[in-house]
Amino acid sequence: MAKEVLNYLHTIAFTHRNFEVTKIGLLHVALDEQFTRLNPVKQDFKLEELLMLSTCNRVEFSFVSNGVVDTEFMHQFLRAIYPSIGEEDLASFVIKLEHYHGMNAVDHAMSVASSIDSMIIGEREIITQVRQAYEHCASIGLTGDLLRILNRHVVETAKKVYTRTSISTKPVSVVSLAYHQLKKLQISLDARFLIIGAGITNTTMGRFLKKHGFKNFAVFNRTLEKATLLANELGGLAYPLQELHLYQGGFDVIISCTGADHHLITPTLYELLLQGDQRQKTVIDIAIPQDLDPVIIQQHAVKHISVGFLQKISNENLKERTKELAHVEEILAEAHNEFQQILQVRQVELAMRAVPEEIKRIKSDAINEVFKEEVNSLDPQSREVLEKILGYVEKKYIAGPMKLAKEILVHHG
Repeated sequence: MAKEVLNYLHTIAFTHRNFEVTKIGLLHVALDEQFTRLNPVKQDFKLEELLMLSTCNRVEFSFVSNGVVDTEFMHQFLRAIYPSIGEEDLASFVIKLEHYHGMNAVDHAMSVASSIDSMIIGEREIITQVRQAYEHCASIGLTGDLLRILNRHVVETAKKVYTRTSISTKPVSVVSLAYHQLKKLQISLDARFLIIGAGITNTTMGRFLKKHGFKNFAVFNRTLEKATLLANELGGLAYPLQELHLYQGGFDVIISCTGADHHLITPTLYELLLQGDQRQKTVIDIAIPQDLDPVIIQQHAVKHISVGFLQKISNENLKERTKELAHVEEILAEAHNEFQQILQVRQVELAMRAVPEEIKRIKSDAINEVFKEEVNSLDPQSREVLEKILGYVEKKYIAGPMKLAKEILVHHG
């Protein structure tokens, strides 16, 4: 029975393994557009349930269908959701997508939420993304019973992975590693941060610093508008990059990540930024090539944290996380078997949904028709006792077979 239900479960995935991130970006659908885009698809393709998961490096659709899911289905399905995508791109998506079916779809979902299918193994953010994706699709009426049970089990399994293993304990992202280095240096919360560049990396870094209590920021960027956006978010000040040499606010920490093809921070510029302050400074330079001229490190007291230094730590930590994969696989194998039992029990519950109503009907017929005269002849106290006895039998009759059926499934599969 459970196998039959699982035969209807499918997941099609577009991930970093098969597509560039920019290509995956073509498949993102904003949350406020998902109902309008996906509900007609659910109806037109006669899908019982539908779920969309969208992150920076993956887009996935899980659905329940008793129809044929082949290449032609994939093409029509994607065309319906993305009418503006060109035919060449659409064909590429269909050819390269990953299709999971039945228990393979369940195993894939658990691997995704546990982060072992991610670009960076052990990044816990994915479990939140998985949960929120389900909650949103459920709120707009796209999901049903099977995806509800699957999502609950997937999230619970991922939590076990993160609590029972060390797969996420050692940071590997540049931003988290850079912050850990600052923490080791015991940088004061009122330190003056000079942020050069307002791209994705520095924006993420700024948010991370603000979240941990830092509050003194000056943001420089080639485009003043982007600098202003980040500065406003951080509660700091924004300046155009071409005026960096005029800045007189001083600094304790520089965080630099620009797209410059040369050393943006020259010895002369660094001297101007110091404003005569000879105390040791910290420079987190995560640009490639690096923004800081190496001569500065020789001439001044600088704690220089380069992207190369951070990458070395990242690689070591990633090795440590990889060692945990065997333990993770054990948890997932256990969860694989658990889900099959959970689904079997659920099928019994669904099959027996009509039992309580049927028993109530029999009870009503007995009192109001078959034994009507006898019941009416009873005094109030006797009738009350009869009602209690029948109520007790009713509950036991429902609970007994249900419990027995579940035990049979658990012990005998």
